[in-house]
This record gives sequence, C-alpha cells and structure tokens, in this order.
Amino acid sequence: MRLTAEQRAVVEHGAGHARVSAVAGAGKTTTLVARVLHLLEQGVPAQRILVLMFNRSAREDFQRRLIEMAPTGQRLPDVRTFHSLGHRLTQSLTRWGALAPRRLISADWQVERLLRQATLEVLEDGERRDMALEGDTLEALAHFCGLVKAEMLPAATLLERLDLDEGCEHFAAAFERLEALLAEHGLMTYSDLLYRPLRALETDSALVGRVEGYLDQAIVDEYQDINQAQLRLLALLAGRSADVMAVGDANQCIYEWRGAHPDTMREHFSATFGAATDYPLSTTFRHGHSLALLANHAIAANRRRPDQLCLAAPDNPVTEVAVEQGKAALLATLERWRQGGRALSEACLLVRSWALSVPVQLQLLQAGIPFRLAREDRFVFRLPLVQALAGYLRLSQTPALLHDPGHLLRLLEQPTPFVARERLAALAQRLAHTQQYPERDDPLLAGLKPMQRRNLKRRWTLLCELPRLGAWPPARLLAHVVDALDAEKVLKRAAARREKGEEDVRLLDVLVEQAGETSDIEAFIELLERPVENRDDGVLITTVHGAKGLEWPLVMVAGVNEEDFPHYSRDNPLSAERLEEERRLFYVAVTRAREHLLLLHDSGDHRPSRFIGETQWLECRQVAARLSAAQETSAPLGVTSPDLVSRYLAALGRDEIALVPREPALAEPTAGYAVQRYRPGLRLRHAVFGEGEVVVVEGNPDDPVIEVNFIQAGRRRLLACRAPIEIVAAEAAPATS
Repeated sequence: MRLTAEQRAVVEHGAGHARVSAVAGAGKTTTLVARVLHLLEQGVPAQRILVLMFNRSAREDFQRRLIEMAPTGQRLPDVRTFHSLGHRLTQSLTRWGALAPRRLISADWQVERLLRQATLEVLEDGERRDMALEGDTLEALAHFCGLVKAEMLPAATLLERLDLDEGCEHFAAAFERLEALLAEHGLMTYSDLLYRPLRALETDSALVGRVEGYLDQAIVDEYQDINQAQLRLLALLAGRSADVMAVGDANQCIYEWRGAHPDTMREHFSATFGAATDYPLSTTFRHGHSLALLANHAIAANRRRPDQLCLAAPDNPVTEVAVEQGKAALLATLERWRQGGRALSEACLLVRSWALSVPVQLQLLQAGIPFRLAREDRFVFRLPLVQALAGYLRLSQTPALLHDPGHLLRLLEQPTPFVARERLAALAQRLAHTQQYPERDDPLLAGLKPMQRRNLKRRWTLLCELPRLGAWPPARLLAHVVDALDAEKVLKRAAARREKGEEDVRLLDVLVEQAGETSDIEAFIELLERPVENRDDGVLITTVHGAKGLEWPLVMVAGVNEEDFPHYSRDNPLSAERLEEERRLFYVAVTRAREHLLLLHDSGDHRPSRFIGETQWLECRQVAARLSAAQETSAPLGVTSPDLVSRYLAALGRDEIALVPREPALAEPTAGYAVQRYRPGLRLRHAVFGEGEVVVVEGNPDDPVIEVNFIQAGRRRLLACRAPIEIVAAEAAPATS
C-alpha cells in the first residue's frame, strides 16, 4: 500500500491520543485501513480495536477495503456506526436488567403517529392543535425530539435556547409526553439507541465498570460531526485505557443543526480525552491545483478553522473551474459533457436547499435532459404546494373543475388555512355540489376562529374568480393567486422553523420567475404536472448536505446568489456563526468535484453570492496554469491573497513563481465595510463579469448604486459595496458635469 509521508505518520502513530485533520479527498479510508492493519501487526488484539464510521455506507466501504487488504484468515476488528454500537449496548443493558425491553420503530408513519398523539394530549386549543398537526410542524417536532437526545439536555432548556417560531411553545411538553408514550408501548426510536444506554450508564457507575476497559484503540471517522451523546458515549467506552484517534475536517462541519460543533476537533477533544498528537492529511487526491486553491480561498475568512492548506497531489486531474450566469450555461455545460463522450450519470448538480432545485428541474424537463433526485418526494410535481398552485392555474382554464370535490380539496388545503382536513373535505363536497359558500351560522363553519373563516372565504372568492382570468399571462396569474392567498404570510406562519418558511416562500418566487419565461399557460401547467421518474442515466440533483462524503467528475452548484447561498433574509439576518457555517457548507459543495466545477448564479434581481468573490477563482485558474506551464516565465502574478498563495507554492516547492499583491476586493455586505469613492471612468474587475468601467453613480456616496459597462457582459447595475469587485485603475477619469 503506497502512502504519503503524512499518511504514514498517521499509520505509525504510537501511544496516546491523536487528532488527524484530513482535507477533502485526502485518502482517509486508505490511511485508516493501513492504521488498523499496522495495529494488528503490532500485536493489538482485533477485539480490542473499535472503528466508528459516520454512516452505514461508509462502514460497508471501510469493511470491504479492510477485508481486501488484510491477510487471509486475519481476524478483523469491529467496524460500526454509532447507532449500531448503541444497539449492541442496548441489548446488553437489557439482558442485564438495566433497561426495560423495547421494540425499535423505524417507519416514519409510526413515529408521526406517536408525535400526533403526544401533540393532541398536550394541546387543548383547537386552532393551536390544527397548526401543530401540520406536516411541517410535526417534522420540526421530530427534529426537536432528536436534538434533545443528541445534545443530552432537558427539553425545556433546549427549547429556550433554540430560535423557534411561533407555534412551537408546546415542544418541550410534547417531548415529555412522547417519552411517556414510548415507555407505555415498549417502543424506541433510532435516537434512543444512544440516548437510553447513555442515560443508564451515566446514572450507574457499576454499569460503567461492566462496559469500559475492553478497548485499547478507538478510531473515529468524521469526528467533527459527532454530537454530545456520541462524544459522551465514546468517552465512557474508552475510559482511561484506550487511545482515541479522531479523524475529520473542521472545515466540513455542516451538521450544527443536529448537534455537531466545529470546535469538537479541537477544544472539545482536549477537554474530554486530554493531550493529543496532531497529524495533518493536507494532500487531496481528488482534484487539481485550481480547485485546491479555490477551496483554500473559500474557507479563509472563517475564524473557527484549522490552520491547514489543501494541496493537490501531482498526479491529480486538471480541474476546470468556471462561474456562469443563467440557465443557458447549465445546458451548454451538460451538452459539452455529452459531446465529450461522458455520461450524464457522472454529473451532479448541488443546491443549498431543495427549493432551489425547482428551476433546475423545470429547465431540464423543458430541455429533455434526464435527471434523478436523491429524494424522490422533492420532484417538483410531487410537492403539495406546487400541485396546488398548478391546480389554481388549471381551474382558470377548466371552469368545470369547480364541481370536482377532489380538486377543490387540494386547493383548499394548500397553502394551509389552519383547518382540519376532515372539515375541509366536507366543505369541498358542499361547494362542489352547491357552488354556494355556507352561511356564517352553518355547522360546517362552527367553532372556526375569525382568521380561519377569512382564509376559507377568501379562497372560495379566488376560486370563483379564476375562470374569468384565463387569458392572463402565466406569471401575472400566478402572482395574483399568490397574492390573493396571502401565501407568503401563511407559509411563514405555518412553518415551525424559520428556514423552512423562508424556503417555501423562495419556492413561490422561483415558480413566478419560471412562469415569466413563457406566455403559454397550458404549456406551463403541463410542465408543473408532468409525471417524471428518476432516471439512472441522468444528472443527479441533491443538496450539499446530501453530498457530504461523495464526489463526481462534474459538479455544478446552482443558486449561488446572495440570500440563497449564504442563506439569510431580512427577518433572519446572518450572525457571524451562521455565516461561518454557510461558508463551510459552500466549502463542502466545491470540494465534491474532480474534473470540472461550475458555479451558477441567477440573473435578474439576484446578486452573485459573496462566496464567489471570496474564491478568487480567476486568480486560482491563473496560478494553476502557471504551475502546469511547460515553459517557465519570470513575469509576476498579481494575486489578492499573496500570503495564502505563497504558502501553497512553498508547500509544493515552487517558490520560483513570483507574486505581487493586487488591490483587495471590496468587503462583503456586513457592517464595517471600507468605503470606496466611486466616480464615472473608474475601472473595475468583477469576479463574474470581468473588467469594466463605471459610467453612472447614484444614491448615497457611502453606499452607492453604480452602473458599469463591462467588456464582456455589457452594462450592469450593482450595489457597489456588496458586489465582488476590485479597483483595476486607481486613477479614474474626472467626473463629467
């Protein structure tokens, strides 16, 4: 097994704890397999080695590689996920009488049924009940219950700490009732596989004595993503005898929302286990210099990060890096990929959130390009909100649908009017047959709050109006429907998590934008209703969170816009901590590529993300080209971050490439940015549009709107202090009067 010097240092680590900081694509699996085989050669018994992997697929891949590399007949150690370890512990503690026997439930509908029951038993108010039983709220409650067990905190304490929206006040009480229901029925969830044995062990020192002392070595992969429950369980099992090797990358900590912390690899490890030897795995075997440099620039602004560069191995593929605007670039890239003889299944399109996949899905459908989604329920035509909006548009073309109870029920349900489905079904039946809205004192409306009555009456008025608006263009009609439903306000109110509400509102924006690209309403409705299935030979569409640990030859990241990636809004501004988490997520996205990375931002009102400017992608391409040039040149390269690039070149032994500092780009849109006085005639360089000249300056001189005539991209209006631009010519022509 051929190893680098850094990898061999990890493999041959002696006594004591160790932390291994591994960049994306650093060959962790190869290194850890070699480490296990080295321990076995040193005489460590297989049964006293524990290897913990992040998920089942990683565990299966590691076991396969270990079996392939081990001598025939060699006894091999346990390779587990934390949940499988917890399951084994649960079985042992149950046999010893420390835990009552319970049956594991895994189906979503089983958990949802218990969550519904717990909610009904802790809420008495009818309107609050109806809201709490909405699918999004139940999903948020399930997440909250899992987080209580991941963080090992009292439910009330966690609820106070979290920034949850209105309608979640009952979560702590619902958690306690859910726990009682699980105990009454002898059931447990996946979260309980760690939570129950850990609680039992932490309250009984005699039990701890029965489970600790059996390990000499514990190796934990993706250590940056473990939560408090996993950390505390590992500490109990390791005790004072086992050496712990933590392997991970703090720059890829993207699961803070479920209990992970970027400091776990540093301060938390030392506080739990004590002093450790640090090892870097800084060489990536995944991509070339341009992307390695881009990744280093992309994460450089984070304060909570390891002081470590990602270096491309000499034999890595040359990685093409590009930034483009609009949907034409996506289709052109895929067409070039196919013309080059490559399969679409080798390509992946990443999005920050599923809502941002909707325009891409519609675009690929229109172009006839096959694709597959990592989650089939996220197909655009399967989203309940999209189905309902398509149904409103369909009604404008087919008035007879006013007599269809099933169609009316779909439109009454979405977006939610905060009324129980049974009542809505009865109302749809009445409306379909009578075409008359019930009187105020009708039993169908009895017990409804004024807000619920208004929502339903407004919705019926809209339904009756739509057949008269069938000649309107799709975008105008859809915008009218959204406005008449007060959909933005309703979706935000219905969402238990602020981010979920904002994602739903973004979905509305996306659909209206897409509707504006055609004047044929029938074609647009057909597009929304088209039944499409996953195609194995198509482009994979998934979220960045779903792509963690994976890689593809071609990676396209869509929706790289301000407010989308990083995600924030007026009601949900970025804190310093959230910005760093968003930047880590972007780092994970870009480091999935091997041969080609395409960053796509939208046109119109959407500004390119600050992250594009931070990557200095054009400079990264220039440095990579100089590194691979057949002939040496003494001409210096201008770079914005000479210290970072110099460190990279020094690590490669390429100090002969001369660098000169270039004026830094203007700061990102946060408080305290430096003010640059803009004047017509000033020459700029934009991270996406290239070079251009300022022709108009408007508004506040400290925060102006500028119009720039770009050589390649034409005239563009920019928010000067927020755009990823830098000054090319410090001396501008005098402003004309």
